Amino acid sequence: MPENKSTTGEHERRLFKRVQAPVYCRPAGIALKFMQPKQQRPLDISLGGMRIYADEPVKKGTKLELELFLPDQTTVTCRVEVVWIDVLPAGSPAKHDVGLKFIDIKEGDRARLAQVLEEA
Repeated sequence: MPENKSTTGEHERRLFKRVQAPVYCRPAGIALKFMQPKQQRPLDISLGGMRIYADEPVKKGTKLELELFLPDQTTVTCRVEVVWIDVLPAGSPAKHDVGLKFIDIKEGDRARLAQVLEEA
């Protein structure tokens, strides 16, 4: 059963300011088919993670690899962990609302992402 985001620690989700930034993401490699659409703009993003839509259910704690597309036409590949998932009502843009936490991102890539987020 999907985990409701209200059961996760509020403090952990507020360590970083969330913004809507001109960043797009998609699954890296072939392992990730859950995102809808296959390339999307996160609903919000911070240096701590992002929130996306997904059609396939995924369990809390699942680790995934994503590719982020920055406005300067460069990409960042990172690993994320699912920290919460909510089922969305019928008629929503997707079946699930998913919170992802960055768990592995190169320092130089984190710095480039931080610059994009500051400008947003």
